[in-house]
Amino acid sequence: MPPFRSLEQTLEMHVSTYKPHVSVKLGPYENWQSKLESLNLHPYLINFIPITVPHVDGLPPGTETTADVPYPLHSLIMAAMDLTQPTIEALLQNLKPHFVFFDFTHWLPALACRLGIKCIHYCTVSPATLGYLLSPARRLREKQLTQADLMQPPLGFPSSFIKLDAHEARELTASTLKEYGDGVSFMERLLISTSECDAISFKTCKEIEGPYCDYIENQFKRPVILAGPVLPEPPTSTLEEKWAKWLDSFQAKTVIFCAFGSEGVLKKELFQELVLGLELTGMPFLAALKPPVGAETIESALPEGFQKRTQERGVVYGGWLQQQLILGHPSVGCFVTHCGSGSLSEGMMNECQLVLMPHVGDQIINARLMSRDLKVGVEVEKGDEDGLFTRDGVCKAIMLVMEDDSGVGKEVMGNHAKWREFLLSKGLESSYIDSFVQNLQGLLG
Repeated sequence: MPPFRSLEQTLEMHVSTYKPHVSVKLGPYENWQSKLESLNLHPYLINFIPITVPHVDGLPPGTETTADVPYPLHSLIMAAMDLTQPTIEALLQNLKPHFVFFDFTHWLPALACRLGIKCIHYCTVSPATLGYLLSPARRLREKQLTQADLMQPPLGFPSSFIKLDAHEARELTASTLKEYGDGVSFMERLLISTSECDAISFKTCKEIEGPYCDYIENQFKRPVILAGPVLPEPPTSTLEEKWAKWLDSFQAKTVIFCAFGSEGVLKKELFQELVLGLELTGMPFLAALKPPVGAETIESALPEGFQKRTQERGVVYGGWLQQQLILGHPSVGCFVTHCGSGSLSEGMMNECQLVLMPHVGDQIINARLMSRDLKVGVEVEKGDEDGLFTRDGVCKAIMLVMEDDSGVGKEVMGNHAKWREFLLSKGLESSYIDSFVQNLQGLLG
């Protein structure tokens, strides 16, 4: 696998020819600074400047990121970020950087323009997601976005495979119109960010999302520059002994690993359907899940008799697990994922097959891209109107990808192997980062 370089590291390596003494990551993450420092491989070049998050009514004390609060409070995080504008303006005036990268901070392009700084909208969702939801072809400034609108792709969208079910369109319509901060909706934030920035950037590559990148460049009339897949660094630690010993007790490619990220919390009835679906496969499984809504512990939420029936082959664990190391273990053959971009990258790098269970936001479009465009996984069926899944649906999707003698199994295994080989090909990441930096330099004129 090519050596991993973070975006900050590689940008510094190239752009230092312009301003060698400045490389700063801005963000309201004082408590997170210690965590970020451990990832800084070039402390003599990259400095972290903590920004205190102002208090906003409704946020628990000490809140700094969306990981600190449940999804309904995410809008208050943005409201707090808006209050940092004077601090960030003072910092930028002092630092005088060539570029500033941002995501949902819609007031930053105007600020950067006043200071003569190029601003790059580094989009945290995929090109397919941005193009589907917020394409100018939807004429969002002229009319109210509706559920019916989102059930179909916008005019000229590259793929007819990516569509939304009724429950998905309903939830995404509500979330995009929700106010984030001082009366500005999430949709409006992104519309301003994409229309006033100097370039739009994504963590992806042309080979995977080329048509969507071209569509965005054409629709938003902004250069689109790609950082490449930016794969996670190979772990230097070893798998915790108790998990290594447990996984070693099973045959190769037989264990199902299920994980929904740090923010994924299910309702109790869906939590139970999920674990019962894992049980129904008859295969060994390890599930890393948060206690469901209303439950204090994992144990209290499990179906009656579940632990007794599965104690020899199944574990549902409520704590943090070394996901990357688990996915690389020889006994793991299937990964049931919520389709966050980080988890998908880790899944694609390993040989375990993908079962897709998106929950919110861009995870839904990610799942369609993986299952319908690239055909590297199978999505769990859900009710069109209610969005509910069943234990039978969970079991069916897992068995489809695990049975290599079935048509679906052969197809997704073959496609997964092809894309895995491509992503791990020598020089892929460095070539994309080199091109990324050249495009940035081109913006300076």
